[in-house]
Amino acid sequence: MSIVVTGATGHLGRLVIEQLLEKVPADQVTAVVRSAEKGADLAAKGVRIAIADYNAPETFGSLFASGDKVLLISGNEFDKGRVNQHKVVIAAAKAAGVALLAYTSAPGSLTAALADDHRGTEEALLASGLPYTLLRNGWYHENYTENLAPVLQYGAVTQAAGEGRVSSASRADYAAAAVAVLTGEGHENQTYELGGDEAWSFAEYAAELSSQTGKEIAYNAVSVEEYTGILAGAGLPAPLAATLAGVDASIAKGELVVSSGDLSRLAGRPTTPLSEAVAVALKG
Repeated sequence: MSIVVTGATGHLGRLVIEQLLEKVPADQVTAVVRSAEKGADLAAKGVRIAIADYNAPETFGSLFASGDKVLLISGNEFDKGRVNQHKVVIAAAKAAGVALLAYTSAPGSLTAALADDHRGTEEALLASGLPYTLLRNGWYHENYTENLAPVLQYGAVTQAAGEGRVSSASRADYAAAAVAVLTGEGHENQTYELGGDEAWSFAEYAAELSSQTGKEIAYNAVSVEEYTGILAGAGLPAPLAATLAGVDASIAKGELVVSSGDLSRLAGRPTTPLSEAVAVALKG
């Protein structure tokens, strides 16, 4: 039996692997990667490496074993049909008779187009009959704190979210929740709505940046159409720009406020405050 993590060399996947190694022996962890080179550092830690690609179904043919617990981390290839990619993993897991398949989804309250692939994957997972856990991850602090250069350059946080609030948390927090499910008991056929303990607005985010940098950072609230144009002008493909701007429209409607408390309960600790994520990013 093994705990299998797909997308293991992505930002979230690496954190999941790191935290798993604190709880279980390395030879009980399998990292699914696209190339041996990408997984070399994990292999050096004793983690089993499996090479597979969502776009090549045959590579998942014999990857799983009966009794495995699998974490399906949602793919990031928005243009390649993510639901069908995820179905490849679900079908292989079903054929092998895995004990649990956990999937990193999106909040149930989110109606933006970004959530469509997640809803489609959830439907496929439930239809498979596999024991499942839906980890409906809210927004990551890092979605914002990893992109501070233009904010600091122009002295403004520019978003189309109005006065909407976001219950974000750190990637490490979401990884902790996934690890709790993969190493614990009683999570079969459960849905967890995951988000940070404290919701914040972009005006508050700008104020936090001002406080920590000593510079005046304003919140520049724009329309969804304007924001779409700004993102496209920054080089994002038009469909992706529209999708991200659509998330801001959802934030304005309160769809990324998660008040379940599931994340801190699963992690066994309070979630990471936004102020801490800002401090880490500014040091970096």
